[in-house]
Amino acid sequence: MSFRIIGLDAAPFMPFFGMTDSELASHGVKRMIVDASPGYPDRIEIADAPLGASVLLLNYLHQPADTPYRSRHAIFVREGALETLDVIDLIPAALERRTISLRGFDSSHDMVDAILVEGMNLRAAIERMLIDRQVAYLHAHYATRGCYAARIERPVA
Repeated sequence: MSFRIIGLDAAPFMPFFGMTDSELASHGVKRMIVDASPGYPDRIEIADAPLGASVLLLNYLHQPADTPYRSRHAIFVREGALETLDVIDLIPAALERRTISLRGFDSSHDMVDAILVEGMNLRAAIERMLIDRQVAYLHAHYATRGCYAARIERPVA
């Protein structure tokens, strides 16, 4: 079964790029400098930011539907990241090297399935969950801290 992994659109984050630390703080955003790799996975490019890069830590509403599963949590975006990852049948290294909580949602945005999987086994878990026609899309979360990682769906035919 084919699948598509999509990062976040850069547009909502671009106003923060280049702000001073105090300006960021007024929006609840914190700038950090990457001091370990892997360690700071960007949600736009779905890639670990390189050592020395500037990343923004902010709270993001990744499940905006007005259901009991509405959810927001902390994420990193690499300051200056502009190219949204959008790939078919490829697992980005940032997902492959981590334990992932994979959550399946139906068209009403209710969670109907979930699995905890090592990233090296993510492809099989994605394919298994997308076989179920009740599952409209998946959210991948980095299991250790629970942060939203990416959206996964069936490719548009």
